[in-house]
Amino acid sequence: MSSLISDITVITPVSPPLSSDRAQLLVLHVTLFIVIVLGFGVLLRVPRAFARMWRPSQWLNGHFFWHTSSSRETRVRRVHHSKTLSDDYPSEASSVAETKESASDDSHTLYVHNQQHPSQQTPTEFKFPPHIATCPRFLRRLVTLHRVRISPGFSVSQAVVMTCYFSTLIYAGLYRSSPFSDPVRTGWLAVSQIPIVIALATKNNILGTLLGFTYEKLNYLHRFAGRLIILAANIHSLGYCESLIHPISDTDPYLLAVYKWSIAGTFQASISKPYAIWGLVALVALDCMFFFSLSFWRNRYHNIMLPVHIIGISLTIPAIWMHQPVTMRWMAACIGIYGFDYVFRFLKTRISTATIRPISEMNTTRVEVPYINRGWRAGQHVRLRVFSFGMGWFGWTEVHPFTIASVADGEEGIVLYVKKSGRWTGKLYEMAKLGGYTESGQGRSVKVMVEGPYGGPCHAIFSSYSAAVFIVGGSGISFALSSIQDLIREDLAGRSRVKTITLIWSIQDANILTPLLPRLLSMIQESVYTPVHIAVHYTRASATGEKPRPAITHPNLTVTPGRPKVVKSLEAALARAVSLAEDPRDEERVSGMLVGVCGPVGLGDDVSRAVAAIDPARRDQVGGIEMHEEVFGL
Repeated sequence: MSSLISDITVITPVSPPLSSDRAQLLVLHVTLFIVIVLGFGVLLRVPRAFARMWRPSQWLNGHFFWHTSSSRETRVRRVHHSKTLSDDYPSEASSVAETKESASDDSHTLYVHNQQHPSQQTPTEFKFPPHIATCPRFLRRLVTLHRVRISPGFSVSQAVVMTCYFSTLIYAGLYRSSPFSDPVRTGWLAVSQIPIVIALATKNNILGTLLGFTYEKLNYLHRFAGRLIILAANIHSLGYCESLIHPISDTDPYLLAVYKWSIAGTFQASISKPYAIWGLVALVALDCMFFFSLSFWRNRYHNIMLPVHIIGISLTIPAIWMHQPVTMRWMAACIGIYGFDYVFRFLKTRISTATIRPISEMNTTRVEVPYINRGWRAGQHVRLRVFSFGMGWFGWTEVHPFTIASVADGEEGIVLYVKKSGRWTGKLYEMAKLGGYTESGQGRSVKVMVEGPYGGPCHAIFSSYSAAVFIVGGSGISFALSSIQDLIREDLAGRSRVKTITLIWSIQDANILTPLLPRLLSMIQESVYTPVHIAVHYTRASATGEKPRPAITHPNLTVTPGRPKVVKSLEAALARAVSLAEDPRDEERVSGMLVGVCGPVGLGDDVSRAVAAIDPARRDQVGGIEMHEEVFGL
């Protein structure tokens, strides 16, 4: 009896693979599940989105540029600066107040509003913005964990999102199916994700707007999802080639053998079928986009990668449609998303006249667009195109992003600092040096196309925090200048909770500070309610070996050799915020500390580690620490 039992083989029933229609329905349901999860994330962010709209006058800011004439007479002054950091640099007591007509020609710092002493100003009605934290107090430790960097610029939270997304697609691709026996499933999987990938790539990102993330913050997910599409499309194509010889049935699985076309001698006949040709066109276009999206091309030859992507997606969508007309709905969604983005790009584009000026100490070109003076939020950036033969025959085809360094509704309009770091920026700098002298100094007028504004704080309200710390490197000072000036203006109007502002600027050479020194001192002077502390750190010695002697008399502005000690600076700002928390004007004692970062990827990683190193009890004293990152790179 025992021998008979041992000879019995247990047969496990195998679920038959899904039919083509049911597989298509499964992929649709999985895509809807992803959309529902994203919708849940949007609901969690709704309170911050509504808080962002606390002032009706701000509803349109951050979306479209426009120009308005100032309705009030504004007293302005020009602050002189010397060409070197010498002992005769004028302090704020000896700053010369002038009108525009009598301004010096060699100053790179334009018009600064005169501010009166608080006792001379009209009493302000305080109306503080609402503050909605990104997470409740009991989840702050989890937020600290999600900032941990796995590799440069890549955090734990990004890894978790990618893992969840990948697991969802694995389920959709392998449930009652095998890529070796059912290549049609992977084809549907690739098609269903193309609208999501396009949505993540667009500058006018509806998904990012609802979630409170700018398009560049979602770019990592765009690249990851795009690579999964490439993988699924290639698996589909290999398996589908085999199915042309041995059609797939629900009950007859087989092993994949892509070389059978050649063995059977039917390759030419099979590939010449129209739907196979269109499928091959789509596959080649997708593979080309993948190849030119590798970091080598993305970082060094972005102007090659971009047109390849535009041409590639323009071929992929109609090719998939012709390959299988049943994909019409998915491709229509792609066209709708892509078209929506380009319509809004057109609406957000302005052509104007700009003045470009060289700043030799910073090896930078200052771009001024005075005829666009409203419509952006502090911290946002634009995409700049220059129409001039000085940029070369094809220079007008290049578009480059730059952070706005000025505040909206000001005298200067849009101000950009373009660091000379490549061929295009080098040509712009050389063209600025060849300019003549105008009433405002050396400069040259050029036609530019400005597209934006993009990026920025999204749902965050910088003026709703108790403290603000800006840590920037090099040309990242543009982000800090606009943000701090906006905080000062909001504070003077009684619309800011910020009790202390700290700027930490890391530069290579101390002389880089010279052109912006008047602006930094004026910010300290103008902030009559909230103290502004500025620490400049330079990491490179002078060519002569002599130490620079910046004669800065203001105690709130220091220039120090060496790299900044970020943890110590954060703790000092936190201590100041806690000590100033007792404010009779504000019922909410503390509302968190903002840490804004703008610079290379390494700087963002260093600041993230510094924030994590702060004792949790100390973070709770100020109401938590939140980071806003604007890092360089693609």
